[in-house]
Amino acid sequence: MESSMKKNLQKIACKTRMGVIEGTYNAKSGHPGGSLSICELLAYLYFNKMNVDPADPENPDRDRFVLSKGHTAPALYAVLAQKGYFAEDELKSLRHIGSSLQGHPCIKTNGIDMSSGSLGQGISTACGMALAGKLDNKNYKVYTVLGDGEVEEGQVWEAAMFAAHYKLDNLIAIVDRNGLQIDGAITEVCSPEPITDKFTAFGWHVITMNAHDFDSIESAFNEADSVTGKPVAIIQQSVKGKGVSFMENQVGWHGKAPNKEEYEQAMAELSAQLKELED
Repeated sequence: MESSMKKNLQKIACKTRMGVIEGTYNAKSGHPGGSLSICELLAYLYFNKMNVDPADPENPDRDRFVLSKGHTAPALYAVLAQKGYFAEDELKSLRHIGSSLQGHPCIKTNGIDMSSGSLGQGISTACGMALAGKLDNKNYKVYTVLGDGEVEEGQVWEAAMFAAHYKLDNLIAIVDRNGLQIDGAITEVCSPEPITDKFTAFGWHVITMNAHDFDSIESAFNEADSVTGKPVAIIQQSVKGKGVSFMENQVGWHGKAPNKEEYEQAMAELSAQLKELED
């Protein structure tokens, strides 16, 4: 990836993290940890990969995105705002009564392709979208992001079986493997490991990548584009709470919003990171 593009995406990812903190702080609730671990991925998809246009959000030929781990909506909203789907100031209305930015994505919100949040159901919806694209002879791709704790859901594997059976090579599922879920380490709660081997056994082409390195991300998606005849699972190794020192690898930031002191510290850290990228 060219250095100019990489730096631009790094800035977008950093601003996305700032949007996550802004939203969850003003909501006094939310899930910052798992939102912070997918910021590079969302920056890459919306600003370098997907065929989407906020001026034409219902274009039938657009690529689709389903946030299967819907509780990390703060990150998605932050990226959509930067892309121009709605004003960035709206991020402060997260989870407020009357706001279009609810705790989980809602299809009524501009830029959202599918309501999600009940874990396991997003990937199933993505399978339906991908199959519809095949039946309608469309060239769009469907991207869906799952949590590594989410893949403990049996419905995920029903969807995986379905996607392989119908050879949905227009479907790319990204598993955010940060190792933590609301009750602790995934290996201690109800281990879904080995995740890579399981997707392979279900007939998927599996790729691994570093969730916070844009060269690794681009390499993974370039490989995904070359796959035919089967769906693709990208397992991204990430850090929960990435970018905020006191949130990194801390399970407690799943379902907890920062207080005023924590908000100010997080924003100061992220502002310093952004300034370094801009210098």
